Amino acid sequence: MPVKKISSNLRKTADRLAVFLARQIMNGERVFHGVASALPLTAVALARRTHAPQLTYLNIPGGVDAHPFKLPTATTGAQLNHEASSVFSLTDIFDLSTCGGLDLAFLSGAEIDARGDINLSFIGDTAKPNVRFPGGAGSAAILPTANRTVLWRTVHDPRSFPERCGYVTASGSVDRVVTPLCIFRRVAGRLCLESRHVGVTVKMIKDATGFSLNSAEDVPETPEPSGDEILALESVDPEGVRFSEFS
Repeated sequence: MPVKKISSNLRKTADRLAVFLARQIMNGERVFHGVASALPLTAVALARRTHAPQLTYLNIPGGVDAHPFKLPTATTGAQLNHEASSVFSLTDIFDLSTCGGLDLAFLSGAEIDARGDINLSFIGDTAKPNVRFPGGAGSAAILPTANRTVLWRTVHDPRSFPERCGYVTASGSVDRVVTPLCIFRRVAGRLCLESRHVGVTVKMIKDATGFSLNSAEDVPETPEPSGDEILALESVDPEGVRFSEFS
């Protein structure tokens, strides 16, 4: 994929999200992401290159611990199985997760509410929705059973983060939510502000969020990506796959 001209603001946002997602991965974990997941795909490659070389990568095409020779723009292609140690059927992921063997899953939602529930189905009346989303695929099976789930969203506004989803596609074991403005952590069944990104105020986050936040005036800043992390990110994603989620 040719690298398009990327604005400095978009580059900073995409780089932050890729790095912050990669930091959620622990060395030795089994990690899975779903479809349309360019940022988690990049984050897995980055974590493997830096602090988590012994992670086991599981993907939609069925590869176990694959090492793609380059990151594709699609997260469902067979090229993701390059140098895989084995392959599996997608239903095996659900079994693995149900048995407690899936350490971390990356998922997203068109809506993510105060409880960490996600909507990937529709908004409006069931019989005649105002908006249809692509559907939850396996999120309803993964979200409640994975040991940890990290959600991400490339847009942070009140419609994306309502108090309650218009429809709950999946609900379960959300650990954190990474956005262009902040990182939420789920505490006692509700998303709480864990950190705000450099240059982002608490007021900006409150204005962009459709649910009330915890007392967060002293919330710390998210540590910026280090020079080493940016160099590693450019190394694993020289063609800028991470930017594709913003087009």
